[in-house]
Amino acid sequence: MRATLRARRRPCRPAGASPEPVRADPPGRGAGKERGAEAGTARRSAAPRAVHALDDAIVSDFYAAAQKREGRMKEVGTCLPGAVQAISAIHEGPAAQSVVTGNIRSIAKVKLGAFDLAHLLDLEVGGYGDEGSDRADLVRLARRRAEDTYRTSFAEARIFVIGDTPHDVKGAHDAGAFAIGVATGGSSADVLQECGADLVLADLTNVDALRKAVFGLG
Repeated sequence: MRATLRARRRPCRPAGASPEPVRADPPGRGAGKERGAEAGTARRSAAPRAVHALDDAIVSDFYAAAQKREGRMKEVGTCLPGAVQAISAIHEGPAAQSVVTGNIRSIAKVKLGAFDLAHLLDLEVGGYGDEGSDRADLVRLARRRAEDTYRTSFAEARIFVIGDTPHDVKGAHDAGAFAIGVATGGSSADVLQECGADLVLADLTNVDALRKAVFGLG
């Protein structure tokens, strides 16, 4: 699942109104509810974070092993049609782009790098599997990190999540984000539509549709 955050200039819009490339709460959801959700996230994540902190050596070992297998990843893996063009088009927006994934950060970095997809993504502001298991919490985490890094506000209506499963759609909506479903995985376009994706694409080659959704451009 990829998250895209588009910055809002503070003087231009009131809080709670803008769609960024990783959206965090759908338009109309109250700030109080979001704060409550984030507080709950902090409570649920306290224990896992303590455990993860003890596993730094294991994470390092995974990363080293993944680096050794990067060549094999290129041999047996594949980059979906349109992926590079889609990332490039959003990058030109401009927008902040990262990933929200069940993979730990170091493994995600190796996988993306194997297919030359990492250089236009800010992996420092993503949300990763070693930081929690709830996808919506990771989307919120990515938003907070992006706001801290770029020193700007990413309003909820300006956050977009691109994924290929109903789980991705649910995670986006639970975090208030605009969900873009892409039928390149195990879920068909009909399934993604039925589970409530805000936009469904057959694949990533329809760059114009992505740009229109994120930036309001044709």
